[in-house]
Amino acid sequence: MDDLLATLELQTGADPRFSVIWMHGLGADGSDFEPIVPELGLDSAPDVRFVFPNAPAIPVTCNGGYVMPAWYDIITLDSTTRRVDEAGIVRSRAAIRRLIERENRRGVPCARIFLAGFSQGGAIAYTTALTHAERLAGVIALSTYIPTPQLLETEATAANAGLEVFAAHGSEDDVVAPELGTRARDLLLRLGCPVAWHEYPMPHSLCIEEVIEIGRWLRARMAGSA
Repeated sequence: MDDLLATLELQTGADPRFSVIWMHGLGADGSDFEPIVPELGLDSAPDVRFVFPNAPAIPVTCNGGYVMPAWYDIITLDSTTRRVDEAGIVRSRAAIRRLIERENRRGVPCARIFLAGFSQGGAIAYTTALTHAERLAGVIALSTYIPTPQLLETEATAANAGLEVFAAHGSEDDVVAPELGTRARDLLLRLGCPVAWHEYPMPHSLCIEEVIEIGRWLRARMAGSA
């Protein structure tokens, strides 16, 4: 992961003033969330570049060592606990930081870059954003959790203290239990981050109501930074 991750990109206009770097879940790829962009209702918003990186394929211990796209290895897995490879999380964080730097070079400052992610990708979004050296625009965390609370609390930066977070979870999620989502929310609140928390009657997935709320949240943040 020394080089830039392969990405898919989608722009809502010719001159992006904002960027959203959106990480997929375990076993998926960058195309997973590309179809929701038109559903976000950003037609009247400033131009946005969506960047969908592909995680590297690695053996995943909890899946019998099967090689699949993953942001880090999961050692053990049940609905309410995780044992994870912290070194893998740190490597993925570095890879996302390089994508942030590329957006900077393309004219989008950190203050206009959102990090988003679903499930394992959301764990990387949380960890990267709250430990980033420069202030970001916000985090969108979907059906996810904080995999290494001690790392986050130890390395949380003053620059992203109070970072705004949109967090959503399915009340019927049997992959990442709602309890893990609320633990993350409560830790963020203790760290001073305002969290817009949404819960939906769904399993480990997205629903259209959630997508509409994400779009509303993004529009409000972008209007405040315009």
